[in-house]
Amino acid sequence: MSLFSGVYVAIVTPFDDKMNVDVARLEEHVDWLIREGVDGIVPTGSVGEYATLSAEERRTVVETAIAAAAGRVPVIVGTAAPSTGMAVQWAEHAKQSGAAGIMALPPISYRPSEAEVIHHYESLSSVGLPIVVYNNPHDYPTDMKPAFLQKLSAIENVVAVKEFSGDIRRVHDIQRLTDLQIMIGVDDLAMEGGLFGAAGWIAGLTNVLPSESVRMFKLAQQGQLDEAIAIYRRLLPLFHWDANPRLVQAIKYSMELAGRPMGLTRPPRLPLTEEEQSDIREAYAYATSE
Repeated sequence: MSLFSGVYVAIVTPFDDKMNVDVARLEEHVDWLIREGVDGIVPTGSVGEYATLSAEERRTVVETAIAAAAGRVPVIVGTAAPSTGMAVQWAEHAKQSGAAGIMALPPISYRPSEAEVIHHYESLSSVGLPIVVYNNPHDYPTDMKPAFLQKLSAIENVVAVKEFSGDIRRVHDIQRLTDLQIMIGVDDLAMEGGLFGAAGWIAGLTNVLPSESVRMFKLAQQGQLDEAIAIYRRLLPLFHWDANPRLVQAIKYSMELAGRPMGLTRPPRLPLTEEEQSDIREAYAYATSE
């Protein structure tokens, strides 16, 4: 069994009407996701709006998520930060708080050299938690292709990759070149990832429809295509929003449609346009039209 297998949810951070972190709602959301069958929780990722949180708020979100999970599922903490030193501090806090691992972007402030990326992950490895390398070349300056992941896989504690390039062919190349566990990172390739051997999926829209998402992914892993496709095709129009720069707004709006409001997003993420809301309403209605 892989260390981090199954469906992990990159959770939103709920805000109240004054745009403060809503701790009670965060606790309830984590508990609900676990009761709905997800396999793990990932706070303070991009979906969790980590970059808009103060240091105190970020600590609160991490500690609350871990306490709410209460050992029922693993919690992997996002450690992205402007500097390696700051990322290491967040990794240390995750370890002290009881996290099972960390999800770590490469340096995010500029386009680093390979040597700098390797040093960054070696520094994070020194904390002693398992590391899920996060490859997201759409939103950040570095694309860690399979040949480079092969180099990173030699670092102690680098055990997995969240693959968000959108190129499903990379799943095969990563399997060929490394022993890293592959976690699909983009929702609208989740079924293909499960079918082609990904051990896990770090999901966004699964904040909204967790049980259906878990069932679809596990059916795909088992090769039960007819059943998996029937669910996937309903979810896919909504899942496409996970690859959109407005994904956090889309997830929070979808949660409002589902009767589980999590508040607005903090600037610089501004509210959706009326046209975007209409498109999401249509996709949500289709996803729930069973």
